[in-house]
Amino acid sequence: MASGQGSNARIVLQQCLSARLQVQPATEDTEAKYVETGKGLVMYVCFLKGATADILDKMDLPGNILIIPQATLGGALKGKRMQYHKNIDKEEGASLYADFVSLCRTTLQEAEGSREAGCVVQAGTYGNRQVFSCDTNGPYTHLLEF
Repeated sequence: MASGQGSNARIVLQQCLSARLQVQPATEDTEAKYVETGKGLVMYVCFLKGATADILDKMDLPGNILIIPQATLGGALKGKRMQYHKNIDKEEGASLYADFVSLCRTTLQEAEGSREAGCVVQAGTYGNRQVFSCDTNGPYTHLLEF
């Protein structure tokens, strides 16, 4: 893994017993929409400036996953405030995020035994505020940089 200085993407993996993420808020005419997952992993994803589609294969992980776009992972502390100058442009980030989610889904479909085990990939909506809840069986969390 790369050190923080030369990385183009960050992922935080957290083990979960279940997780639920709002992907579309309620409006006057519609109820809020959610994606959910059972036992598996929650994956928070942030693309930094300089990220290209070349890194997506390195980031792909098989398994039951809920992928959440998480721009705040790109922050750096300056004094007492967080700054996000290293984050990728919103349109480029949205494109890479969509490609990454697609790659994870394809990998899971091709993984031996994943269909029989009922594994799924769910994903949040890039660029939106999202309501999130998660039940875990401990602080099993890892930071990966690519």
